[in-house]
Amino acid sequence: MENPPFDQRIARVLVRPLVKTPVTPNQVTIFTLLVAWAGAALLALGDPVAANWGAGIFVLARFMDHFDGELARQSGRTSKLGYYLDYVSGALSYGALFLGLGIGFQDSALGGWSWVLGIAGCASALISMFLNLGIDKAQDLQDGAATGYPGFAGFELEDGIYLLAPIAWVGWLMPFFAAAGTGAAIYTLWSLAVLIRTRRANHEAKP
Repeated sequence: MENPPFDQRIARVLVRPLVKTPVTPNQVTIFTLLVAWAGAALLALGDPVAANWGAGIFVLARFMDHFDGELARQSGRTSKLGYYLDYVSGALSYGALFLGLGIGFQDSALGGWSWVLGIAGCASALISMFLNLGIDKAQDLQDGAATGYPGFAGFELEDGIYLLAPIAWVGWLMPFFAAAGTGAAIYTLWSLAVLIRTRRANHEAKP
């Protein structure tokens, strides 16, 4: 990547001490997923203090998501397993986030809609994973590279998740949850459009 986002540039530096250690990129991926699940579990408790901690922990996990890829590249340990594992970890992390928020807000003003938003967000995360895998395959990126997110000026669409922590701390987690559920559905539709466009371009390019 010629112009990686800022968080990836920071991760590139922080991961260097692990390059010469026995720690593998796949181990980092699994650890990152467990951290994300811990954050989602705290959000599911429905307690404001626990939610503040959960939001911070989940944001940390999403930043750490860059570590496995950087470690793989710097140590020369990229693999097909790592490629798929990274996608699965991301989808399960976001899926857990939406479910955790849905459970946590079930007794709030959202009522039953919290479950609708939670399940819809979780489904969007899982569907987007398969769509992005399809995009990678259509673009011949399956050997360790992955499709990127829309971005501008050193930031990607996915970086919006970093707002989760400060939003939770100021008490705006519920509207964020509603907006994020809608945004996840929009991103899924965007991914579907990219996949269709890419496959159509490949078909038209064939003699």
